[in-house]
Amino acid sequence: MKKLTMFIVSDSVGETAELVAKAAASQFGRGLDSVVLKRFSHIEDETQLEEIAFLARQQDAVIVYTLVKSDMRERIKIECQNQSIKCIDLLGPIVEQLSIQLDEKPLEEPGLVRKLDDDYFKKIEAIEFAVKYDDGRDPRGILKADIVLIGVSRTSKTPLSQYLAHQRYRVANVPLVPEVDPPEELFMIDPKKCFALIISPDKLNTIRKERLIALGLRDDANYARLERIQAEIKHFREITDKIGCTVVDVTTKAVEETANVIIGELSNRSE
Repeated sequence: MKKLTMFIVSDSVGETAELVAKAAASQFGRGLDSVVLKRFSHIEDETQLEEIAFLARQQDAVIVYTLVKSDMRERIKIECQNQSIKCIDLLGPIVEQLSIQLDEKPLEEPGLVRKLDDDYFKKIEAIEFAVKYDDGRDPRGILKADIVLIGVSRTSKTPLSQYLAHQRYRVANVPLVPEVDPPEELFMIDPKKCFALIISPDKLNTIRKERLIALGLRDDANYARLERIQAEIKHFREITDKIGCTVVDVTTKAVEETANVIIGELSNRSE
């Protein structure tokens, strides 16, 4: 049975070229049984290309490559010609065509796709984290979070958590209620990563009344009364003083504005 050896050459990991090679091999009767794949990753030196081409000649192999730098692509073509071996450029023609159509030079930086993928998965992880540790469901999340939000009910803790999660921050949020002791984990974390959301009593009164009406309930329930709100804010102040965290007034702020305040505060501390 005839077998073909394919060298996968990349200036990054080489996953793209290997997947394409496997997809092509699967179109033949014996599939991957007929092809031997050998991956050469993180190739950044032109002398390495000369050695790979020499090995390919010795093993009668075909070279399949994804090299983002044009000088590296040109060098491997020359080396393959010198060794009289076949080579297939999977990336070059697409990059060159895009460059023409976009009227823009490519960055020619290896590994950018992997960076984008890592960034995407980090965002998904942060979003899942925010859902899992929303509204104080599991206080263990407080110790794992990048940001901890605390506040009385209807201070936009949940939407703010989701917005920050899309910025790749792992966020846990905890409601503060006078009748319930706050989780002890709140007093175990660095207060610099804890942000307390405060809102004016009048504004909160309006928001809570609208919430009750939306639920089909009367708007004069204890939940929306000013006396109750003031008691909750007094309790809020006691907890925030004990923690020593930053208090952010969200009375006139949109979620995006509050998020920018928090992110800016974190950035300033890290400098």
